[in-house]
Amino acid sequence: MPAIRTEALTKTFDGHTAVDRLTLAVEEGEIFGLVGPDGAGKTTIMRLLTAILEPTSGDAWVTGRHIAREAEPIKDVIGYMSQRFGLYADLTVMENIHFYADIYGVPRRERAGKIERLLAFSNLAPFKQRLGGNLSGGMKQKLGLACALIHTPRILFLDEPTNGVDPVSRRDFWRLLYQLTRESVTIFVATAYLDEAERCSRVALLHEGRLQALGTPDEIKRLMRGTILEIQCAEPRRAAALLRAGLKAESVGLFGSRVHVVTRDPAGATIQIRTLLAQSGLPEAGIQIVAPELEDVFISTLGDEREDRVRVSG
Repeated sequence: MPAIRTEALTKTFDGHTAVDRLTLAVEEGEIFGLVGPDGAGKTTIMRLLTAILEPTSGDAWVTGRHIAREAEPIKDVIGYMSQRFGLYADLTVMENIHFYADIYGVPRRERAGKIERLLAFSNLAPFKQRLGGNLSGGMKQKLGLACALIHTPRILFLDEPTNGVDPVSRRDFWRLLYQLTRESVTIFVATAYLDEAERCSRVALLHEGRLQALGTPDEIKRLMRGTILEIQCAEPRRAAALLRAGLKAESVGLFGSRVHVVTRDPAGATIQIRTLLAQSGLPEAGIQIVAPELEDVFISTLGDEREDRVRVSG
């Protein structure tokens, strides 16, 4: 039985469709990523699956329980870390954990061992008497994770848990998630970071509430229609704008100091790119064919209006 299953799950607010007929299944023990920009519907999906919101139509089950008809039993077997997880700045690390243990009804006699393991697991043991307000961003995220795990949930829902956290703390946080999967915890994580999506067992790409692609990162990369040309030049932002306006291509995306052009005619596109850049006084430093990244697929999928829904089995 899947840990999570949805069938045509839909949620509307005042005529706006935030989640549009979402159908997917998440297996036990996997890290499943919801990926998309702000407004894609990630948080609404989280709130539906954690039984905070009721769907407008469609169905969903979490550990076999229906999100509308069996909402309370669901809350006993899940952990949920929202974007603004409710840590208390004037409580210490230990006091925050005990507070959430009270909320979840964890018996006092079971707490000492659990808290000791969670502090060791999250590397927070040296800081257990530090006030929550005095923790770094990365340590706050680890404390939030420890609080969400205090009642030993079977499924962990994480809504953009590393948003605004430095790269080193993001890496450390993901190491903790991998450790949890070894204990058969299912992790359902929403992120706007496509490099984090690469770390997931499977991902769902979302746009405006609709599922655009579903599969492992490698499966989704194989959806790429066309060849990616990577252009290096001194003014990548200006070059990207120029190529969007003057080049016939599937998509043009800016990737830091590089520009990616998706085309079905790489030889012809290379000539066009060099001509356009030279005419504008922007000589390129190099053009090469590169393997697709998830961001390339996402930009390409959203830019192709001929097929607004792509699905990969997996």
